[in-house]
This record gives sequence, C-alpha cells and structure tokens, in this order.
Amino acid sequence: MIFKTEKNLISYGEQLGNDLRRQLKQNDSPIVIELIGDVGAGKTTFTGSIAKGLGVKSPVTSPSFTISKQYTFPIDNNTSGTLVHYDFYRLDDPGIMVEDFAESISQKHTITIIEWGQSVQNLLPEDHISYTICINDDNSREVK
Repeated sequence: MIFKTEKNLISYGEQLGNDLRRQLKQNDSPIVIELIGDVGAGKTTFTGSIAKGLGVKSPVTSPSFTISKQYTFPIDNNTSGTLVHYDFYRLDDPGIMVEDFAESISQKHTITIIEWGQSVQNLLPEDHISYTICINDDNSREVK
C-alpha cells in the first residue's frame, strides 16, 4: 500500500488499531506486530496511530532509550488490554530483556509491537504480523 501523506498512514494505523481491539474482544490471544524500516520511516508514528485506534489516551513516544513502554486501552466496559512497544535498536543482544519480551508476547489481551526486532527474531511467534515501511523519493510511504 502506498500512503501519499503521513496523515493517510496515520488514518490506516488508527483503523488497524480499532480492528485489533475488536479482534481482542472476540479472542483474547496475544497479537505480535513487527515493524521493519529505516530510521525515520515512520515506525513510531505508525505505532502511535495504532495506539490511538486502540483507545490509548496517552501519547506514544519512542522507547529507544527505555527499550519498552506500556500503554493501557479499553477492550470493552469490563476488560482492559495492554499495548507493549519495544525498540531494540540499541541492542545487538537483548540480554535480560528476552524474559520481559517473552512474557509480553504470551500475555492475554496484549498487543506487542516491536521495532528493530532482529535480535529477537527467534522468539517471534509464527503467526506474528510483519509490516515493512519504506520511504519513497516523494516522501510517501510504502507499507508491505
């Protein structure tokens, strides 16, 4: 898919977040999303738009220095979900974060989004969703 503007990419992410929340309402299994792309491709922006579609109220910022951040969102009136956002950019070896990551990707009502996930590829479930975001010469984004 080609998104001519950042606004278009954000709208798509919000719709995806809304769809994912509905999916969690029907099936509480964890969802894992891997985002692939160069620095500045829009991975964190895309994550923020998914979060907005989920109903996360706080702003989503890059976890580059903290490695991970967690956000809560409503699934329905009685159930909350958790969005866990990882950024392994600075880690060639995730070290002790492996345990935290493994726990996150197995929790019910949890959506885990990973940026720069090469160091944890062997931990990703087979059914994870992978998006590659590329910047085109005209600053549009291609998402595969």
